[in-house]
Amino acid sequence: MPGIMIPQGRTGTEVEMWRERVLDVAEEHFRRIGYQKTSVADIASCLGMSSANVYRFFPSRAAINECICDRFVEQTIHLAAAVARQDAPAHDRLRRLFNLLYEERRRKLIQDKHVHDLIVAATTENWPIMSVHCSRLLTIVREIIEEGAEAGDLTVNDAVGAARSAMNAFSSFYHPVLVEARLREPEIARQDEVDQQINFILSALGG
Repeated sequence: MPGIMIPQGRTGTEVEMWRERVLDVAEEHFRRIGYQKTSVADIASCLGMSSANVYRFFPSRAAINECICDRFVEQTIHLAAAVARQDAPAHDRLRRLFNLLYEERRRKLIQDKHVHDLIVAATTENWPIMSVHCSRLLTIVREIIEEGAEAGDLTVNDAVGAARSAMNAFSSFYHPVLVEARLREPEIARQDEVDQQINFILSALGG
């Protein structure tokens, strides 16, 4: 999370409370009108404070954008981690995980376009939070592969390389720009396309 300048005379708890209030208002605006149309003045007005006051809790507008994006991608990480913890063979968990990742991207694009647009910006502009997100997701995939190899469900010698290759192979179903392009073409947006790619990945992993 981006750092903040702690206002004088306020405790850390109070600062965190106000940070969360700023982010709650910003998230509501981002969902309703989009992050590009939301100004710091809009956020400040809803909180009954000046724009300068908002900047006492966040060093920049970009810091607010990144914190909101972190909220959205953290939801996906939480769901992915839950799949990884399921009591099932590794290949089943990987199938569920990849389906989840695609469905999360598809759902945001269709049902929450403004959130999708924010994630597109964060991805294409290489915001630091997306690097963290990708690293955490890669770790989840790696751990499932390691567990599968140990249990004999998968045939993998290099779990790190296998996880990276698996995510690269699935990128057209997870990268927000590629998912958007795919959904514009109904003939290539079918579920069987997703299933075929997952089957290919699992086959490569020996599952």
